[in-house]
Amino acid sequence: MLSRRCGWLSHVSDRTLLHLTTQAEWRAALETAAVIPPSLAEVGFVHLSTPDQVHLPAERLFAGRPDVVLLVVDPTRLDDPVRLEPGVPGDPASMRFPHLYGPLPTAAVVAVVPWRARAPLDLPAVDDAWARALALAVSVPTRRAAQVRDVPGGLAVLDPAFPHSRDDNRLLLTGATGADEVAALTAQVATDAGWPVRTATLLQPDAGPVADELARRGWDVSPTLVLAHRGPFPAMADGPAEVVPQAAVHRLWERSWRRELAATGSALDDVVAQLVGREHRNDRVVQVTDLAVRADLGEGLEVVAALQLRVDGATASVESVLTDPRARRRGYADALLTAALQRAGSAGCDLVVLEAAALDWPRHWYARRGFAVVGRTFDVVRRR
Repeated sequence: MLSRRCGWLSHVSDRTLLHLTTQAEWRAALETAAVIPPSLAEVGFVHLSTPDQVHLPAERLFAGRPDVVLLVVDPTRLDDPVRLEPGVPGDPASMRFPHLYGPLPTAAVVAVVPWRARAPLDLPAVDDAWARALALAVSVPTRRAAQVRDVPGGLAVLDPAFPHSRDDNRLLLTGATGADEVAALTAQVATDAGWPVRTATLLQPDAGPVADELARRGWDVSPTLVLAHRGPFPAMADGPAEVVPQAAVHRLWERSWRRELAATGSALDDVVAQLVGREHRNDRVVQVTDLAVRADLGEGLEVVAALQLRVDGATASVESVLTDPRARRRGYADALLTAALQRAGSAGCDLVVLEAAALDWPRHWYARRGFAVVGRTFDVVRRR
């Protein structure tokens, strides 16, 4: 297979290739494990671009659309040939575009980046685990957001339907941004949007000093470690973890949120309802699998441990790992994590990422199970 690829790979000038599509088309492709656009039947190939070309089809085909994404493709993962050929009338006559003569496997897509017209491209290298984790951390909130605003150094995501969810109402800052800029940006957006707090996630590589300065100014700062597992992943095998409808996990989530929020004096019913109710939207943009373990803790069989796996092409994330305090130390979290890694491997993923609090014990638990730290982010919050 490698020798077959080498002939055309030597003619592809950039190792990263791109394909433009819509969020809905990408989500549908995750179910079939392949992107099969109409062009494959019409002309026999899938249109690809290099980073310096992609603005041409974007402006021609998707001008003004807010639901467009760039699929970042690793050409070494393609089984069908790619040929450099002329574009359409109107493209520069000397320019050659990569055309894939077969379906585009979702397992060849290492990142999904929302297309922002006139914004500089920030594309992860296919072998850079931190960059791919960062792309996922920005992409999923952006793609599910009700509103997205460009701000200096990043984006603001907003969803008025879930005002108590900071995940859905915050700034995502990936560019060079100082403490003064973070304070001013969050104040402006929070005032415009009516947020009860000013909040941002600092994702830039040098965010540590900025977070430290904000902490000195009285902000609440929560450092988070980004961990990655590069495989190999375990083969599918039987175990206590099972796939369940998301509603089956709601009671476990509700009890956990109530314990966490009990000391805050919040209006618990409203807050918990929003924090649980927001979760179904993730499946609109990525392939979500809710895994759970059921046991009888004295009140009949119920979900006592759960985990959510999100697959987005070749990259997956593990979210919402949770065990009822009464069911701990029974190996349920191990079973869930193993099942998640098995499913990610079966989906063609080569990278699974997750987040763990930098100052809490779970980071060591994940390290013993093959996850390594690849980066650090900071959530910063201040009352207005």
